[in-house]
Amino acid sequence: MSSQQVFEQSIEIQATPQVVENCITDRTLMHRWLNPALSCEPVGDWSTDVGSKTRFIIKIPILQPTLYSTVVERKTGLVVWEFDGFFIGRDRWECQPIENGTRLLNRFEFQIPNPIVSWGFKTFAQKLTKADMQAQLRRIKGIALTG
Repeated sequence: MSSQQVFEQSIEIQATPQVVENCITDRTLMHRWLNPALSCEPVGDWSTDVGSKTRFIIKIPILQPTLYSTVVERKTGLVVWEFDGFFIGRDRWECQPIENGTRLLNRFEFQIPNPIVSWGFKTFAQKLTKADMQAQLRRIKGIALTG
């Protein structure tokens, strides 16, 4: 199994933690900031309660790799999705109150058990993934500020 990798990004947003959290937990808003090459579909009814399941589908023609996730931790201002598939790990979103709004922290920690997929990720997608995480935070900030 490949070693654990951690990508962590944060951004300060001049909006309340509740507004920022809604950007992360409302599925319609999520699709406004999520990478357009991804689709997030509920397994059952949409929810971010502990135990709720989703599938993230990468829109690659024919293949459409899918990563299944489960909410494993949830409280006000915090959602942690755990996933198992071609990636094994967690995606943590935390809204931290600060003086002029919210610090949004996204921590993506994962392993890629398949050596071929791991090589492909490191070779082709690692830099893009980090850049996309930063872009997502900027899009969330824009949505939180303008609605």
